[in-house]
Amino acid sequence: MSNKKAGKIIVIVAPSGAGKTTIARKLLADNPKIKFSTSATTRPPRKGEKDGREYYFLSEEEFSRKVKEDDFLEWEEYSGNKYGTLQSEVDKLVESGYFPLLDIEVKGALNVQRIYEKDSLISIFIKPPSMDVLKERLANRGSETDESLSRRLERAKIELQHAEDFDYSVVNDDLETAYTEVKEIIESFITD
Repeated sequence: MSNKKAGKIIVIVAPSGAGKTTIARKLLADNPKIKFSTSATTRPPRKGEKDGREYYFLSEEEFSRKVKEDDFLEWEEYSGNKYGTLQSEVDKLVESGYFPLLDIEVKGALNVQRIYEKDSLISIFIKPPSMDVLKERLANRGSETDESLSRRLERAKIELQHAEDFDYSVVNDDLETAYTEVKEIIESFITD
């Protein structure tokens, strides 16, 4: 895309289990100018989730129509469901004076980097201290089968190869230390 977009967009990327969502939630709680960009998905809502808050829950047909109409900055199929970042959501936040936070997968983040001007986007890759620690974190969730754990670890190996494709790489060995580092990077970016 030659038509680069402006705004101040924050992209946080990490393998599952590296602490990306926890760090993102802390950022949102600490800075009212940072707003989460609500993604769309074809998966059904989980208990307690509300349409438009956690996700926009779309049918396969609605999602496919939005793909055809180029409504997504990025989208991906994961575990049989589709997930995507709506351009309209990001634009709405930027126009309202907020800094959209995108918590997305590596492939999607690389695409978003191609769409936005270099000084309009900051991308941070959160790395686990090791694959052993990542495996332990995922296993401790208690939500993974042996098969799904194996799939997530294989995917993590591939994703970690892209860490250098992002503006910053932060190792989450200690959550508070990693969060402080991410927060300082972002505060420097949004106050430029």
